[in-house]
Amino acid sequence: MSLHLAKPIADFIEANARLDLDGMLTPFLPDAVFIDNGKHFEGQAAIRHLFEQEVIPVRAIFTPETVRDEDGHVVLEGPAHGDFTGSPIRFTYRFTLVNDAIKTLETTV
Repeated sequence: MSLHLAKPIADFIEANARLDLDGMLTPFLPDAVFIDNGKHFEGQAAIRHLFEQEVIPVRAIFTPETVRDEDGHVVLEGPAHGDFTGSPIRFTYRFTLVNDAIKTLETTV
């Protein structure tokens, strides 16, 4: 199944599939906020650090299976797999877009 995603979200997902750190950051606004299971990372530098510590080393790749609009957010659901305990784990990714870029991304299990 092919999902139709807004360009910044599609770019993020594609970069994550390649574990391309710079590509994963490009769709985010400079003052974006990433909320990872309740922990807030504000700005691209903090988000980069999160990816360097939590995504790249364990090769965590999110594969969305569903997409829906919900109160102005784009919500994706699917598994993340990689070299971590419990892989694969199902996640929900909730994106807020502003000016064709990611303003917020909240992930929950």
